[in-house]
Formats: sequence, structure tokens, C-alpha cells
Amino acid sequence: MKPADLKLMSVDELWALHLEINSALERKIAAEKAELEKRLRKLRSNGASSRTFERKRRPYPQVFPKYRNPAKPAETWAGRGKQPRWLTAQLKSGKKKLEDFLIHASSSRVRRSGARS
Repeated sequence: MKPADLKLMSVDELWALHLEINSALERKIAAEKAELEKRLRKLRSNGASSRTFERKRRPYPQVFPKYRNPAKPAETWAGRGKQPRWLTAQLKSGKKKLEDFLIHASSSRVRRSGARS
């Protein structure tokens, strides 16, 4: 049907066409929904469930902090992700550089990395 044909139709004819299209859409949607539900039942009967498709995250190693807030030593940052507010504020002041907040390697880490005798 061409758009010019629609312009020639009366309101009653257009409304009848609208109702016919709605009923055709309802039939097709119902048939498609029934087919999808049938496929879902078949998948579930084969043992597939929502638990089958769950993925567990792999374990990540612990990330140790690299930077410490000198004003509040409990506040640390590992250097990953967004910079914490305390660090951003102090860097913006221009008085310190990022390297000034580095946590120095402890003696236990030095021993772990060194060779044993």
C-alpha cells in the first residue's frame, strides 16, 4: 500500500485498517511468544538453568598500598583507579608531588625479594 492510498481513504476505512493491523500483530506476537516459551521449556528440561551460566570471578592477588596520607596514615591508595580526595587536594595545592606520598618498602618486603643464603 502506498502513502497516497492512505490519503484517499476515509477515517472509517483507516480505522478498520488500524484494527486489522492490530489483530495481525497480536496473532504474530502470541505465536512468537509461544515458540520462545517452548524453546525455553526445552532448554530447562535438558538441564540448563540459570546456575549453569553463572561465572565466578577469578581470584585476584592482594594489592598493597603505594601511597599514604601523611596527615592521616590510615588513608592509603594502591595507585589503581581514581585518585582519592586527600591526594587530589594536596596535589592541586602544588606543594607536593605524587612521589612525596610513596610508602617506602618495609624491611620484610626487602627480605622476601632478596635471595636466601
